[in-house]
Amino acid sequence: MNDTRAPAANFAARVDACRARIERVLDEVLALPDPGTERLRAAMRYSTLGAGKRLRPILVYLTGESFGAPLDALDAPAAAVELIHVYSLVHDDLPAMDDDDLRRGRPTCHRAFDEGTAVLVGDALQALAFTVLAHQPMAGASAEARLGMIRVLSRAIGTGGMAGGQAMDLEAVGRTLPVAAIENMHRRKTGALIQGSVLLGALAAGVSDPRQLAALGQFGAEIGLAFQIQDDILDVEGDATLLGKTTGADAAHAKPTYPSTAGLDASRARARQLRDAAIAALEPCGSRVGALAELARFVVSRES
Repeated sequence: MNDTRAPAANFAARVDACRARIERVLDEVLALPDPGTERLRAAMRYSTLGAGKRLRPILVYLTGESFGAPLDALDAPAAAVELIHVYSLVHDDLPAMDDDDLRRGRPTCHRAFDEGTAVLVGDALQALAFTVLAHQPMAGASAEARLGMIRVLSRAIGTGGMAGGQAMDLEAVGRTLPVAAIENMHRRKTGALIQGSVLLGALAAGVSDPRQLAALGQFGAEIGLAFQIQDDILDVEGDATLLGKTTGADAAHAKPTYPSTAGLDASRARARQLRDAAIAALEPCGSRVGALAELARFVVSRES
């Protein structure tokens, strides 16, 4: 395979540009003409804007751009996947789930507003995500392409993906799980939406080659698991100031994690192994996807 390593400065600038762009797009999308109440609108904007790594929309942009899509063809899927991600965070933070007080460096939605509003924020953000995919301008996208994107996103967040993984997470509290079960839970709860982000970018760019789509799907699956393992590591040894959330929460809630089961050294080794497998999976896509390979490296080396 050709060397896919992008120059570090160019990659960082590209990621920063993607992050700045999705902030503008989300701000526009959340200018709701009929928010229900101003309190709901304020809570949706509070939860979504101005913070976060924006990994999932960045994946949409980097994948789509790698295959020649213009940025305005990628704004809708990038916004949709981030709205879904934020909805999941708002619901995960609730007392009935993880009962967290801090998210992205400030009080969680249910602390800043109230629990009922937080439930409605999650519901409304999920609905808005599919509205954006169905109706937002998307240069060159056919009705078939939009339907394909809706199919990918709905599959990623259902019982076989994010919701199913969260259910497994709740059932695992206080239990000891084998590594294979933890990987299955992580691949659903976190990995499925990350994989979906890659595929959304590919579909928006008109990628139809089954071999390339399979390669991109495998890439997304591997970095999705690597991302969550690194999150587990950071929950043990990360800096809460950099993370913007409380560390040690998994141990406090008696949740089985990769480090608690396999140990920190094995967790780091597995994350690196997944990174290498993700990069190798990109071979059918050629050298055009250097930015994706660079992102895989970032996922494992990040400290926040």
